[in-house]
Amino acid sequence: MRLSRYFLPVLKETPAEAQIASHRLMLRAGMIKQSSAGIYSWLPLGYRVLRNIERIVHEEQQRAGHIPMLMPTLQSADLWRESGRYDAYGPEMLRIRDRHDRDMLYGPTNEEMITDIFRSHVASYRDLPMTLYHIQWKFRDEVRPRFGVMRGREFFMKDGYNFDVSYEDAMYAYDRHMVSYLRTYERMGLKAIPMRADSGPIGGEDTHEFLVLADTGESEVFYDSAITDLTLGDRTIDYDDRASLRAVCEEWTTPYARTDETHDEEAYASIPEERRRTSRGIEVGQIFYFGTKYSEAMGAIVTNEDGERVPVHMGSHGIGVSRLVGAIIEASHDDKGIIWPEGVTPYRAGIVNLRQGDAEADAACEQLYAALGDAGLDPLYDDRDERAGAKFATMDLIGLPWRITVGPRGLAKGVVELTSRRTGESEEMSIEAAVERLREIYAGV
Repeated sequence: MRLSRYFLPVLKETPAEAQIASHRLMLRAGMIKQSSAGIYSWLPLGYRVLRNIERIVHEEQQRAGHIPMLMPTLQSADLWRESGRYDAYGPEMLRIRDRHDRDMLYGPTNEEMITDIFRSHVASYRDLPMTLYHIQWKFRDEVRPRFGVMRGREFFMKDGYNFDVSYEDAMYAYDRHMVSYLRTYERMGLKAIPMRADSGPIGGEDTHEFLVLADTGESEVFYDSAITDLTLGDRTIDYDDRASLRAVCEEWTTPYARTDETHDEEAYASIPEERRRTSRGIEVGQIFYFGTKYSEAMGAIVTNEDGERVPVHMGSHGIGVSRLVGAIIEASHDDKGIIWPEGVTPYRAGIVNLRQGDAEADAACEQLYAALGDAGLDPLYDDRDERAGAKFATMDLIGLPWRITVGPRGLAKGVVELTSRRTGESEEMSIEAAVERLREIYAGV
């Protein structure tokens, strides 16, 4: 966590292939390096952000009662033939043949595999409801990968699958996922709007996409501006209370919000004109209910309370973990660089030593570095022998939300300078006060 020993290959020039802000800034800030078209290595700074986002997703899924696991990236084609999707999926699926001439594929999603796991071990309604999920690398062979991690071929994704004995129970799972996703995005500093969407190759009638409004979004969206005022805030969510979950979902889905595939001009026209909005949106997640589509095809059957053998009702629910890194940057940057929300920042604060080699400045920075570490506030210490301007430019580029500047002039007064990356506002205070201020800021993150 000292820049003199860290691997942070920042670029002065923007690579020509980067067309949107998130791709430009992730390359310039040394977060990723392209391996091949649509496939990236995640370098240390980018990897920390990716893991922070993954951690938030895990925490909110488990808060909702969902059970984590891990499935392999390679799958047997036989499972996909059972569901009827192997030939129907299209060229986005990377099909592979192993040394024993068996047909395999690099998973673009996991409905078939999770259904096979379920049917092998669950036979009674008494084991339901059940929601299993994992966070795993996926591959879809996009014909024209672009925009960096926003539309790559290999991507990191949370996909979850609910199994329920009835439609009513399955829609309760749908509501749990919607509310858990709203909490997840808010913790990342994002306003992600649930919009009625098209199910695509997953199938099913009930589905919502979660979109972050951004000029660079691939989807055209239409919405009632009233939805952008909604927030969960600090309200307590009881995932065992079906009625309260349904009320939250209705609060967020009653205002008109749709993607271009499901846009209804007549319904849109009923919104007061001053609240009608059109924009672009970046998809960062989607939830589906598809009933018995896979359970009937693959024999995922349970005995219900009346002793009847019935196919389970299912849904799938995805969050684009790696895509979220790009989406957050698209929603939060300026002409100097990235502005990380506190919930996902790779480091909680940056320490800038204005006079490296000065005994008093070095000692104060070491004191600050240790105090922040002891408080669980991981800092990134720029201890390089560089000009102050270069250090400030690096901190602005990589976007840590708070910077503490240490120099002889301030130390002569017994203070350091705490600066907000988002507002640019600075305040002088003692080292102890700066640590306490950051502790308070991050207490609710």
